[in-house]
Amino acid sequence: MARTTRTEKDSLGELQVPDDALYGAQTQRAVQNFAISGLRMPRGFIRALGLVKAAAADANAALGHLPKGVAAAIGDAAGQVAAGDLDGQFPVDVFQTGSGTSSNMNANEVIATLATRRLGKLVHANDQVNMGQSSNDVVPTAIQVAAVLACREQLLPALRHLRATIDRRARGLGKVVKTGRTHLMDAMPLTLAQELGTWSAQLASAIERIEDSLGRLRRLPIGGTAVGTGINADPRFGKKVAASLSARSGARFVQAANLFEGIASQDAAVELSGQLNVLAVALMKIGNDLRWMNSGPLAGLGEIELPTLQPGSSIMPGKVNPVIPEAVCMACAQAMGNHATITIAGASGNFQLNVMLPVVAHNLLQSIELLANGARHLADAAIAGFTVRRARLDEALARNPILVTALNPVIGYEQAAAIAKQAYREGRPVLAVAREATGLDEKVLRKMLDPALLARGGIHGKPGGGAG
Repeated sequence: MARTTRTEKDSLGELQVPDDALYGAQTQRAVQNFAISGLRMPRGFIRALGLVKAAAADANAALGHLPKGVAAAIGDAAGQVAAGDLDGQFPVDVFQTGSGTSSNMNANEVIATLATRRLGKLVHANDQVNMGQSSNDVVPTAIQVAAVLACREQLLPALRHLRATIDRRARGLGKVVKTGRTHLMDAMPLTLAQELGTWSAQLASAIERIEDSLGRLRRLPIGGTAVGTGINADPRFGKKVAASLSARSGARFVQAANLFEGIASQDAAVELSGQLNVLAVALMKIGNDLRWMNSGPLAGLGEIELPTLQPGSSIMPGKVNPVIPEAVCMACAQAMGNHATITIAGASGNFQLNVMLPVVAHNLLQSIELLANGARHLADAAIAGFTVRRARLDEALARNPILVTALNPVIGYEQAAAIAKQAYREGRPVLAVAREATGLDEKVLRKMLDPALLARGGIHGKPGGGAG
């Protein structure tokens, strides 16, 4: 059945718009002009756009520029946009005009239609819903608001949950000693708690970096309008919008000291993306460590056994794969690619406006969502439930000739190297070879080569040479 239409008009003339659409001619032109990807602007961005429009109505009413009834109708409609009740009314492609004007007008038109219906008189999309605003300050503001809220509500809680899960597992693994590895080769021993502690420390640093970046994202360019001068906006408008946004969202926002910066550049978004890139590197390292530790279980390291979640092969019965670390590593790879896109987009501002704002919004919010979900999956479906194969760890430790490193201060690097090579060549414990080669007391040797003691730094004797 053919979709019925109605006639709408904008400054370019008349256009047919679907009868059931709340938006108008400018949105429809964008739908027709930008049939590029089928990707729509992300939910977090639409939410933030609704919050900005509601806060702008609050500010204009408080300043006496909008009748309170009109502002209330705009605020209620914008609240529906923020809540996600009207997502189907936002059909504009991510790959659109670089300022995001089409998405800004999409919001203006939808909100104006609903406000008009409520009041029974015309509420104008440009003159009233967009009062004191330009796409050039609204869209960057919405990107920053969306990113702050996504980090605050999704990413940071997920990272803290992952870190708490790692720390909880580490507390029970302080006496489990394993062979360390550098260059993927046998190295000095450490405890599983120490290994997990590395992951926890990486996450603590990532959280700190992200929180620091959010401080700059909270400085909004709203009130700068077209180029940063604030043309057509009350000088008090931006501060009042920021205050209203803070009250409506529960997150603190302020008007930026320099409005030109936030319109001409996307440096704050690029910075956050960079920190997300570092986080993706950390999560991929954790995921790959888990894959290596789980590998085998017979022909690989087989140090741990990850939870069995699904069959691993369509042809090899009984095979089980580390599917969660694999999925998380792919999410990390996507976030790294997103950072490359955001970097290029951030460098694509000319003079007073960045012209890749929609793709910044899409990629930044996707990275936040991917990394937040990935962190929770790592915590709940991998780290919380893995089991330790203690016998396998002990077997590898007993045959590790690198333990002889502890004898360097006593017998020197050259003799220790000869002992290690002989132990490896003959497949014998290093303790036995060292006893024969050095004539040192067996009790002394046992203490010096004790893996548990070595994991705590060993016995410190005369300094010896050597490089890791």
